[in-house]
Amino acid sequence: MSDRPAKRTNTSEDVAPERLEEQAIRGLTAAYQRMRQEIGKVIIGQDEVVDELLIAMFCRGHCLLVGVPGLAKTLLCSTIASILQLAFRRIQFTPDLMPSDITGTDVLQDDAETGRKTFQFIQGPLFTNVLLADEINRTPPKTQAALLEAMQERHVTVGSSTYRLPDPFFTLATQNPIEQEGTYPLPEAQLDRFMFNVLVRYPTAAEELRILKQTTGNEKPELTPVLTGKQIQALQEVVRRVPCAEYNFIYARDLVRATRPKEEESPPFIKELVSWGAGPRAGQYLILGARARALLEGRFHVTTDDIKYVAKPVLRHRIMTTFQADSQGITPDDVIERLLKFVPVELHEQARKRTGK
Repeated sequence: MSDRPAKRTNTSEDVAPERLEEQAIRGLTAAYQRMRQEIGKVIIGQDEVVDELLIAMFCRGHCLLVGVPGLAKTLLCSTIASILQLAFRRIQFTPDLMPSDITGTDVLQDDAETGRKTFQFIQGPLFTNVLLADEINRTPPKTQAALLEAMQERHVTVGSSTYRLPDPFFTLATQNPIEQEGTYPLPEAQLDRFMFNVLVRYPTAAEELRILKQTTGNEKPELTPVLTGKQIQALQEVVRRVPCAEYNFIYARDLVRATRPKEEESPPFIKELVSWGAGPRAGQYLILGARARALLEGRFHVTTDDIKYVAKPVLRHRIMTTFQADSQGITPDDVIERLLKFVPVELHEQARKRTGK
């Protein structure tokens, strides 16, 4: 019998933590590139929209998509679900939709073993991985509240029982910015539950020509799945481990506080154009979004440019403009543009050089 020790294979416990992080970064970056390629087979253009949706997903966040009908919002959501091997459901929100229509309900059924009638819970369409809540502002507040509870707590309550939703769970809700008759606009407290407010704009002339050619023929693109639900959950944990220097936290804090007209440090134009600013959740989403964006770019550190990149989708639905701003045609995006120029990045860069972090 040989005294030579048995050959040992390396496991994840044998690899240095730095090596594991490097592997995770490469894995996420490669998966992101493959996802963009697969989505590009179906969706033409809308690169910024796709990036914002993927960033939110890797942060376990939900998105509110705002755009006129016919811009492929539903197709984009179903395509993402397909390439991520996730269950997808769409709910068309209407004025007569009740909470039980989306959460599910208890149904009286016969028990084959005992012969007695018992209540059995029948799951509603909320029990999925990717949920498209189409025209969420067309349903009454009670049904909106049931959806928003599921988004925040990731469970639904029916009677005295609570049921967990599948993990991962993403909600992609849509709103039509033009037709507002007969709608129930979401209050700011409910809008705050969405990580991003994503604007879906018209395609360019070249993109629209490609859309016409690609969608009016017989060819149907075949999508290749890229990630599973468990892989997405693992990558979500990697995002939260991305290092973020102190000066980035300070920059995100200063940016959010500058949106509040009653703060001493807010600029004069905020006091004139904004009636209500963003809360602390905006700062949390700025940091999380910046971490995810850094990883998708192949970096394992956050920069102020990453925070700037996610500033508009994070802040545009958390800033309430005044009547004076509305009368001048000034939008929340215009206010955010001025804020990004006002909050001095140079001071935070100097802090980084002083501390070396």
